[in-house]
Amino acid sequence: MSPQNEICILSSWYYYQICIYKLCVLIKFTQFCRLDKTKFYVVGAGLFTGVTVALYPVSVVKTRLQVATKGAVEKNAYSVAKGLLKTDGIPGLYKGFGTVITGAIPARIIFMSVLETTKVYAFKMVKPFGLSETTQAAVANGFAGMTSSLFAQSVFVPIDVVSQKLMVQGYSGHAQYSGGLDVARKIIRSDGIKGLYRGFGLSVVTYAPSSAVWWASYGSSQRFIWRFLDQGAKHDEGTPSVLKIMLVQAAGGVIAGATASCITTPFDTIKTRLQVMGHENKSSIKQVTKALIKEDGWKGLYRGFGPRFFSMSAWGTSMILTYEYLSKISLPFHSKFE
Repeated sequence: MSPQNEICILSSWYYYQICIYKLCVLIKFTQFCRLDKTKFYVVGAGLFTGVTVALYPVSVVKTRLQVATKGAVEKNAYSVAKGLLKTDGIPGLYKGFGTVITGAIPARIIFMSVLETTKVYAFKMVKPFGLSETTQAAVANGFAGMTSSLFAQSVFVPIDVVSQKLMVQGYSGHAQYSGGLDVARKIIRSDGIKGLYRGFGLSVVTYAPSSAVWWASYGSSQRFIWRFLDQGAKHDEGTPSVLKIMLVQAAGGVIAGATASCITTPFDTIKTRLQVMGHENKSSIKQVTKALIKEDGWKGLYRGFGPRFFSMSAWGTSMILTYEYLSKISLPFHSKFE
């Protein structure tokens, strides 16, 4: 995630931002217009805040794994989590959480603004080509996800830089900070505003494709599963149970998370290392890549793959289950997913 892909399908705060986007892609456009917006946004925000609280520690662990030096004692997710709990207790698993939540508001506004135009346009754009339903879903959803992610980077990247520095503070020689504002002030003092956008190019390369891959994989895998179950495009003729719908879409979320993670984790690892480096340790993308390969071989590019895969898959599945609940309380008549 970043879905990130990935995610997509993609750190936990990133998935928090794109959850509203994912919900709206899943909801038919005509349904979205009929939503009880108060219930949808207020209840949805509360539910996703809860999911964020539950999954945020995974992001902290992933980030620490990605920036660990060769001599670090903590070599896996379990040892990182254990070390954090030993030194900082539960709060250690939530470093940077306040910064992430604060950045959620402007990021969500950007996502929603781009979403409404892009989603409808994307499906209209692919319709004349006479593609199969599965291919249309993959192309349109992928395009919408990538475009929304590109526009949202103006908010995502600074929050990413600040929150990641808080996540790794005091770890493997990284500096200590008193909070998000302290991080931002020190970055601006040493590098100017551009310091908050360190790794911007890699963020685009990571998050935009991650979002596109997540949605392309999700849309196509879901329809493949329905066809395998003899539902396919005609599954509304014989209404499947709510449980069956949720299981199929949860499976699609896991497949999408796995696909996006495999493709975009190397970019995410390099990006994270670039963003948490101090002013005195500036390195290029090439230098960071060479250092990772020198330390751990090619597998070094996949540091934090386990937590990232879990995060992308869990966010996707949670989003789908939450949508099922939100659609029931927000729509006049509950409809199935497309």
